Amino acid sequence: MLNFYLNACGITCALGDGHEQVKTRLYAGRTGVVSSTRWSAGRELPLGEVPGELPSVAHLPPHQRSRNNALALAALAQIRPAVEAAIARHGAERVGVVIGTSTSGIGETEQALMRHAIDGGLPPDFHYSVQEMGSPAEMLARELGLKGPAYVHSSACSSSAKALASAARLIRMGLCDAVLTGGVDSLCAFTVAGFAALESVSTAQCNPMSVNRKGINIGEGAALFLMSAEAGDASPVRLMGWGETSDGHHMSAPDPAGAGAELAMSQALRRAGLTAAQIDYINMHGTATPQNDAMESRVTERLFGAEVPVSSTKPFTGHTLGAAAAIEAALCWLAMQDDNPLGKLPPHLWDGAIDPALPALNLVPAGAALGRPLRRILSSSFAFGGSNAALVLGRDA
Repeated sequence: MLNFYLNACGITCALGDGHEQVKTRLYAGRTGVVSSTRWSAGRELPLGEVPGELPSVAHLPPHQRSRNNALALAALAQIRPAVEAAIARHGAERVGVVIGTSTSGIGETEQALMRHAIDGGLPPDFHYSVQEMGSPAEMLARELGLKGPAYVHSSACSSSAKALASAARLIRMGLCDAVLTGGVDSLCAFTVAGFAALESVSTAQCNPMSVNRKGINIGEGAALFLMSAEAGDASPVRLMGWGETSDGHHMSAPDPAGAGAELAMSQALRRAGLTAAQIDYINMHGTATPQNDAMESRVTERLFGAEVPVSSTKPFTGHTLGAAAAIEAALCWLAMQDDNPLGKLPPHLWDGAIDPALPALNLVPAGAALGRPLRRILSSSFAFGGSNAALVLGRDA
């Protein structure tokens, strides 16, 4: 049987840059979401902004100089030696790139249009193609000299789950020996305003599964994995299974019955060769919107029961949209490493106010641990337009 190993992981998000920063804040229950007016025209909102200075994009062609690509470079820097070793071993033609995103360089277009409104002209180095969805895959392939398949999935919040599934398929079909895969998304005013217009944005920290939940906090970040059919020297975490469905119930609201979501989870379990009872922990999509949490909690209880530990990590990172599935997979990957022998679980950060209309799930409290290493994790992602995806990550003893 062919395996799909996630041999290296790079992550940057509101929790920090790199494994140690992210793990420290996650397990301490310290959110990375902070109030900001930077992308909300004078309206203060909690946002999951990546702190600190990002890598320079000055060496890139003008149409690739975006905050989105800077975030991707930050994640790449953490695993670049492993990626370059794979290129040296397999050849540039045998290494691909599959990325999930939804914003690309929209923020740079916003800045250019503001400049145009002030002085009547666009910046001389601006090119409209900076906002093309394929930009992060093109940039990473160029940066690394890759000649294998390079493309982007853009299906809103399921984008990077689909990217990981596509990377596995490229390896299974024999088109690649290794794939750089994951997701990246950057904050911009367009995204914040769009979700605010849908009345989906909370003015307080998001509060998944609570009776007081009022919507999402938008975030940004990137997570990249080096996937191959061979286990590397580091942790042999595998993508064991994936499920993808499209129920097409509504442009922005989930199917209340959750048929597509349930099918995606069931497909992922079946492809992994597991039963629901074998899952140690579930990383929920958990957006803190009334409709998503209602649908997801019911589907989760229906498939897995009420005993399996579950949490949403979006109160820590914000909802990073096209990068969300990859960032959450990275948090799961970190939890499966050797430095977590007691199976500390990503906590569910909320106000503890139970919604009597929702099933009573086993929401992970701060400091909770499985008591043994985590071996099987499911992470779910549900997007606008009914695009559903689920990933099963596993690690053998």
